[in-house]
Amino acid sequence: MSQNTNKRTGLSNKERMAIPFQEMPLIAPEERIKNFEEVPVGYSIEQAIEEAKRCIQCKKPDCIIGCPVGIDIPAFIKLIEEGQMAEAAKKIREKNFLPAACGRVCPQDKQCQAVCVVGKKKEPVGIGSLERYAADYERAHGTLELPKIPPATGKRIAVVGAGPAGLTCAYELRIRGHEVVVFEAFHRAGGVLVYGIPRFRLPMEIIDEDIEYLEKIGVRFVYNMIIGKILSLDDLLENEGFNAVFIASGAGLPKMLNVPGVNANGVYSANEYLTRIYLMEADKFPDFATPLYQGKKVAVIGAGNTAMDVLRTAKRLGADVTCYYRRSHEEAPARTEELEHAEQEFIDWRWLSNPVEFIVDEDNFVKQIKCEKMELSEADESGRRRPMPTGEFFIEDADTVVLSLGCDVNPMIPANDKGIKTNKWGIITVDEETCQTSKRGVFAGGDAITGGATVILAMGQAKTAAEAIDKYVNGRCKN
Repeated sequence: MSQNTNKRTGLSNKERMAIPFQEMPLIAPEERIKNFEEVPVGYSIEQAIEEAKRCIQCKKPDCIIGCPVGIDIPAFIKLIEEGQMAEAAKKIREKNFLPAACGRVCPQDKQCQAVCVVGKKKEPVGIGSLERYAADYERAHGTLELPKIPPATGKRIAVVGAGPAGLTCAYELRIRGHEVVVFEAFHRAGGVLVYGIPRFRLPMEIIDEDIEYLEKIGVRFVYNMIIGKILSLDDLLENEGFNAVFIASGAGLPKMLNVPGVNANGVYSANEYLTRIYLMEADKFPDFATPLYQGKKVAVIGAGNTAMDVLRTAKRLGADVTCYYRRSHEEAPARTEELEHAEQEFIDWRWLSNPVEFIVDEDNFVKQIKCEKMELSEADESGRRRPMPTGEFFIEDADTVVLSLGCDVNPMIPANDKGIKTNKWGIITVDEETCQTSKRGVFAGGDAITGGATVILAMGQAKTAAEAIDKYVNGRCKN
């Protein structure tokens, strides 16, 4: 056997590299735009094992470094290849509390798969699809085991926000024996997983099972509670008996365009549009009491992941949908997979188009969108080409406009507690090694300290913060 032969199956690295990439099966576009069913249907066991064989088990696996929570990727892939699916899921859960969600929504193409050695010559190993497979196997076969919770430490931690960062921090603190209470402003937990990611990407039952898992291990949730308004941080620390607070309030303040007509009826932020539908079920009005006006021609401004979610949602609600983006297709920041799925779903595209006005009718409802055609400059020092105006304009019909331009940090807590320092963009400043804020006993993570970012990055920060909080409440740190 040669030195490059992998002893697991007798396959050499060359033979592994020759195995074809396993494409994720998808529901056909003409069918999926009629409903909100999940689009990728998942690997079969045969596909999962075959894709796992493509991993060459690098001696220095950069994929682990590329994962914000440090999953031992080669180890779980090896287990899948060997048919040990439950063990693969267990290996993932050593580092990742939300594997089924992350396998679906993480930007693997920009993180772990971006540095996959196989990807230098072939398609990178489908790490995200394999993570999803292991997590789904665990759910389908009931192999998930609850962690053993150590004896109570007597310490209480308040977590503000029940999104990915808040849920992860709650889990990490609970398995260390602390009492954890999660305060959520909305009427259910999940954060962006619920209100910002469509069901055709992340089914609700997955989120519900993760919340139930936390409840089973003793995490308590308090809903309809706005920290910074109903209760302050000082209330939590001084009156409610908490030893520390973790802020995971996210980035829910939408960015808007400063153009005429932006305040017209029929103009939404992506945040409002998606929240009304996926959290408040506005698409089912009048069965649910949150109406949503959507016309027949929807214009979506932006080309990030959230824009793709809006485009595809509007299409499923029966509209003709057009995406307007001031840069070109190559500069679109959306995940490769999400952009491809949107392109498959009969959506129109206006690249190099910058909205300058939303034209309204006599009742102040938007009826048209006016754009200036753009061209790209040469690449600047950052390597990015800037959009430049051409002076040429065009007008198209649109009776609904959704702005997907990103979000700023939720300002509620910093605005009401001067002890929490922020930078000029309103982002909470923290110690990078501990995620501790400028206020004693208060830590923060997720979009609150980065601005809008990814689920997995938020989770990585939450794990860092949980370790620091554990040391803080047990008196093992100086501050």
